[in-house]
Amino acid sequence: MRSMDVAERRARLGVRHRLAPGVRTDEVSEIARSLVVLHATDPATVYLSVAARSHTVEPGHIEKALYEDRTLLRMLAMRRTMFVAPIELVPALQASCADALADKQRKTYGRYVEQAGVIEGDIRAWWADVERETHAALLARGSATGAQLSKDVPRLRTQIDAAPGKPYSKPTNITTWVLVAMGAEGLIVRGRPNGTWSSSQYTWSPIESWLPDGIPALPADQARAELVRQWLHAFGPAPVSDIKWWTGWTAGDVKKTLAALDVAEVDLGGTTGLVLADDLAPVPAPEPWAALLPALDPTPMGWQSRDWYLGPHAPALFDRNGNVGPTIWLDGRIAGGWAQRADGEIVWRLLEDVGAEAKALIESEAARMGAWYGDIRPIPRFRTPLERELTA
Repeated sequence: MRSMDVAERRARLGVRHRLAPGVRTDEVSEIARSLVVLHATDPATVYLSVAARSHTVEPGHIEKALYEDRTLLRMLAMRRTMFVAPIELVPALQASCADALADKQRKTYGRYVEQAGVIEGDIRAWWADVERETHAALLARGSATGAQLSKDVPRLRTQIDAAPGKPYSKPTNITTWVLVAMGAEGLIVRGRPNGTWSSSQYTWSPIESWLPDGIPALPADQARAELVRQWLHAFGPAPVSDIKWWTGWTAGDVKKTLAALDVAEVDLGGTTGLVLADDLAPVPAPEPWAALLPALDPTPMGWQSRDWYLGPHAPALFDRNGNVGPTIWLDGRIAGGWAQRADGEIVWRLLEDVGAEAKALIESEAARMGAWYGDIRPIPRFRTPLERELTA
């Protein structure tokens, strides 16, 4: 069995994730492809993840890729998480993850409507009618907010109490429920935000704005295989448990998917990992590099087993739910954390001794990222211990 030690895995990470200066690029969509998808739970993460892997990209270039060229699309997928995906990967994400999510969301919301007793007759048919009216209204407008659509489709203002009798009980209209389900189904898309690039207040657009014929249908097995193939190229070698965690699939679905791929087992220092069978050649280590990655960046969030790049630093850099904060990377490992203060200053703290040359690389990256923010002061969606300390 071929062995791949920590040094080789870190070299692959630096090259495949475009973190070493020699492999950075100003092609926004290519950066997304290098990571399979970009995490987008926190809107700022998309922009800062691209900034860390580029030379001269500015926020406007990312907005152009998202909302003008439309080579990227924002969607719910693995683990009911929001991602920005290359447009060509959307069919695989839809069939392997989002379709099941849409079905689950509709069942959940339909149960709330049934319990409320405000609708007579077939609730599924009623819900489908509301979705059709909403889609038609959105096609007519081109883009709209939820509030605008609720004026066009009165049934979106149907009031439902999802937690009757609870202290936090509060009737709410179904607008957001309908839009989330339609988004998961791939009928509508989150469009340009109302505000800056760090805003999470989105308008909605019909899927036809991105894909005139809608999202092409793929068999679920084929879609899963393509997604795992791309993940293994970007994140492999890795144990099966990492694949299961990242996809959010059952063990059975993961096993079936791997059986359809040509993979090889490798020794990860006592743990068995998987890599694509044609990807066993060593990846030469790049020149020394440093990077400041944002909270929820796809690199630290790409694996469940993190000791080989995280070391003992999890308590300072992750919250209790497993969300990573802003991290400092050196040659494929995490060495500290950073934050942006209210005045725009980038502050950072090392959690291990790295030497003068590495510090100089970090200082250069901190200066670059500080300039990149401009006047924007986003606060990470999930605050972590070190990020809070640095901004106190």
